[in-house]
Amino acid sequence: MAQLFPKWTNHFPTVAAVAGFVVTVLVVGFVWYYFSPWYTDVGYRPPQPISYSHKLHAGDLGMDCRYCHNYVEMSPHANVPATQTCMNCHTLILTESDFLLPVRESWKTKEPIAWNRVHKVPDYAYFNHSAHMDAGIGCYDCHGNIADMVVVQQKQPLSMGWCLDCHRNPDAHLRPHGELTNMSWTPPDNQKAFAENLKKEKQLAPPEDCSGCHR
Repeated sequence: MAQLFPKWTNHFPTVAAVAGFVVTVLVVGFVWYYFSPWYTDVGYRPPQPISYSHKLHAGDLGMDCRYCHNYVEMSPHANVPATQTCMNCHTLILTESDFLLPVRESWKTKEPIAWNRVHKVPDYAYFNHSAHMDAGIGCYDCHGNIADMVVVQQKQPLSMGWCLDCHRNPDAHLRPHGELTNMSWTPPDNQKAFAENLKKEKQLAPPEDCSGCHR
């Protein structure tokens, strides 16, 4: 009796199994990366209503982050500076600059500048800036080297897994209070001993359970 299918079809189940495995791995890998915050969020830098350069102010001029974001050590939120903060300097500096026209207009009309937010955790997650800074977590660890950015962009995914990695192993991220806004700070050779002492002194126990961030 003649065969209905050619001999090569005997290998079809093996080929189909291998192809199915490869396709599954590729699809999972594609979704794992391209649907993750590392791809969708990192690098996000929305246009702003004013060409404000953090590199100029925080980098070249050496302004401390807390001069503008002055609630960050006492509030859950890092406040966007009021127009008055800008005008503390710019009533005397570059008073006729076209770049600063929106700032002067905002100051004149009392209408706040509509800055576009760059960093944001989901509404169902609770994050407290003051608690992290009090614990010894510097600006750099979450925001990257802001002092080197002409246009601020998101440098970390701010995902649950990323946060938990730090909560489980915070030692490398802990720093002295005086270095919180230092963008060029690097952990010293005695970092492990310093971290252990700081954790004991402040009784640090970063939560790893759901209720720590989802309240």
